[in-house]
Amino acid sequence: MRVISGKCKGRLLQAVPGMSTRPTTDKVKEAIFNMIGPYFSGGIGLDLFGGSGGLGIEALSRGVDRMIFVDHDIKAVQTIRKNIEACGLTEQAEIYRNDAERALKAIVKRQLRFHVIFLDPPYKKQKLQALISFIDEHALVETDGFVIAEHAHDIELPDQIGELLRIKRETYGITAVSVYAYAEKGESI
Repeated sequence: MRVISGKCKGRLLQAVPGMSTRPTTDKVKEAIFNMIGPYFSGGIGLDLFGGSGGLGIEALSRGVDRMIFVDHDIKAVQTIRKNIEACGLTEQAEIYRNDAERALKAIVKRQLRFHVIFLDPPYKKQKLQALISFIDEHALVETDGFVIAEHAHDIELPDQIGELLRIKRETYGITAVSVYAYAEKGESI
């Protein structure tokens, strides 16, 4: 795994030890950023199932100002910290060990809104529709922002969750990516 583009281009990233975390392949990562970017002019991001931190680090490398990383696995949190330090992004990152639902509730209390939210839960434990619904209900994504859900190719998410519309869905082998945005953003893509 590596950072594909931006200021950290080419930096190698460590994977989470063991078999509990499935890293996003470079091919899928590149496709995601081609769908929503490929570069950013600031904003805050959330990598809710951080794993190795690859998606969030890629977003920081491509111009996001700050990224919050969350994962419930201590090995993942340690790996994110190492990868953030290796890329020189410590000042732009907050890293928390927490489960997704509790993390989102904490974010609501902080009154944060994000330009980009990455949801890449373990394929066998997906609650994507409920998570996206919570994000919409609490207005956690900016009106011009995106929610990116990575999921198994045989999972079909709704075209609309609350006010968020699925504006893209692409499949890459066993992986699918669904991108959600508010209607006015979806109309311009």
